[in-house]
Amino acid sequence: MASDVAATTRTSEKVARLSAYLRSLDDDALRVACVFLTGRPFPASDPRTVGTGWAAVQAAVERAAGVEPGAFGAAYDRSSDPGRAAYELLAERDARRAARGVGGGAAPVAGPGGGSGPAASEPGRAGAGARAEAGAGAGVGNGAEGGLGAEVGARAWPGAGTGPGSGAGHGVESRAVAAPGRGAGPGAGPGAPGPGPTLPEVQEAIDGIVRARRPSARVDQLVALLDRLDPLSAMYVIKVLSGDLRIGLRGGLLEAAIAAAFGRPLETVQRAMMATGDIGEVAVLARADRLAEARPAMFRPLLPMLASPARDAAEITERMGLPLWAEDKYDGIRAQLHKLGGEVRIFSRDLHDITGQFPDVADAARPMPWDGILDGELLAMEEGRILPFARLQKRLGRTAPSPAVLAAVPAGYVVFDALALSEGTLVSRRVQPTPAAAALVVEPVPAAAPAAGARAAQPVPAAAPAPTSRDELPATGAGAVARDVQPLLELPLAERRALLESLVLPARITLGHLERPGSVAELDSAFDAARSRGNEGLVVKDPASGYTPGHRGLAWLKLKKALATLDCIVVGVEVGHGKRHGVLSDYTFAVRDDRAGREGQLVTVGKAYSGLTDREIAEMTRWFE
Repeated sequence: MASDVAATTRTSEKVARLSAYLRSLDDDALRVACVFLTGRPFPASDPRTVGTGWAAVQAAVERAAGVEPGAFGAAYDRSSDPGRAAYELLAERDARRAARGVGGGAAPVAGPGGGSGPAASEPGRAGAGARAEAGAGAGVGNGAEGGLGAEVGARAWPGAGTGPGSGAGHGVESRAVAAPGRGAGPGAGPGAPGPGPTLPEVQEAIDGIVRARRPSARVDQLVALLDRLDPLSAMYVIKVLSGDLRIGLRGGLLEAAIAAAFGRPLETVQRAMMATGDIGEVAVLARADRLAEARPAMFRPLLPMLASPARDAAEITERMGLPLWAEDKYDGIRAQLHKLGGEVRIFSRDLHDITGQFPDVADAARPMPWDGILDGELLAMEEGRILPFARLQKRLGRTAPSPAVLAAVPAGYVVFDALALSEGTLVSRRVQPTPAAAALVVEPVPAAAPAAGARAAQPVPAAAPAPTSRDELPATGAGAVARDVQPLLELPLAERRALLESLVLPARITLGHLERPGSVAELDSAFDAARSRGNEGLVVKDPASGYTPGHRGLAWLKLKKALATLDCIVVGVEVGHGKRHGVLSDYTFAVRDDRAGREGQLVTVGKAYSGLTDREIAEMTRWFE
């Protein structure tokens, strides 16, 4: 389906193809397919990382393809795409096997109309007409209709027969990777006769890579997975592992396809996605007409709501009108704090569990007499005074800060929003919980396996150890319910702030500074005051707005001090990556030194990879060449 989606630029056609495909899957395959189609191995709310960087992928692909070290890098240089590089090497491997008559009698790819030459749109540069992608029999067997997910399985081009029952959605792919209960013909993977893995089995294999503690073990498991996949399937698995599918599929289109597939309102699908951060779970709920049950989960972080930039106070008041609220914009680390009983977890903006890096903040939160989810900023803080970000940097990257570091750089947490709170707090403020969200699921998020040689994070008292899969959850794990905690995402900011102000907070956790300016002049004054307190500027918010996880709209606008401009000299240019492969899009800048004894010398000050349009980059490429 991924290639099918990439084959058209029409948004409506992408949605139509996706929706037909999603309807063909059972729940297990649907859940995995939707996640893979986002170009990720896990849902957005799952912070696990696979732990397969460049070196691991290179080693695994080269071993699976039976080529010399360095071949993967050379193939990557031709496309700037690790998935296409893997496809090229594995397709050449299968061509060699087919030429020798081994590998389960793999047949070549059939081009349009049943020809055996390579199709013009085939990814990679393998180029050989003998490239084999299907096992004996070339076609997928009975009951393989629809094809599945991330292109795992045998490829058939339009017009090529795929055997009885192969009605593959839009006729592009029938794969040997089948959903549970769907048979696939023999020889799905070259060199590995028999059906290819199902989508849930591919997910299980990726989970196994995560659980592997040693880098060599992760490579071994990735090789074992690649050996079960045909080249096209392997290409998309590598793309998923690298986090970049490159098929022109934005998250909004996938949400639209889910809505169309199961006849649900798009806004309901979008709301469920914001609440859960799990597109696979949303798809399963949509099929069952249970989207109203979607809600945040304790210890499963939400994507943070984001602010759009604004030039000045006048633009903000013109866009937002009055009344408006202005909060200090702090120079720290955006973080989400989850608390349920004695368990506290802190998650970064990119949803990683960083509790072990800030045990002082977790310890301060643990005795608080309420439960819930807070949004705020981690800062270096001493006796209620915010310290410069440079001080906090000394804490970053330390999985287990020593007592000396904790004493030298004490951390605090400034709270500016509440995403969920215990029902007793709501009752005390006479806030009615949402009827459809009577309780939150408790789902501690698994942490990635530690890097080789890294020290384990300091244990947080009373907190369960972080599991490496969703099956290894503590007693209060998945399926348990925080019956006293209610989501607040749809409440107006004014009500959420009132709830925050009613909470009992320890000295290390404090509320963000809030002003309520009534004019452009007052907003300018609030900005100057925030700067005088050593903060970056303001985040101006609509007090009537709800909390929309992961969205950057006009309900929050940020106002920062304009940066000074520099006149620089370009001293180096490099070929870009991905869609900018083949153009000079990466620039190295320098300025002239004015220090005594070094006058006029060029000093490199940084690199830039963005800021120009594609047309401007093309013009700059011609100029540099």
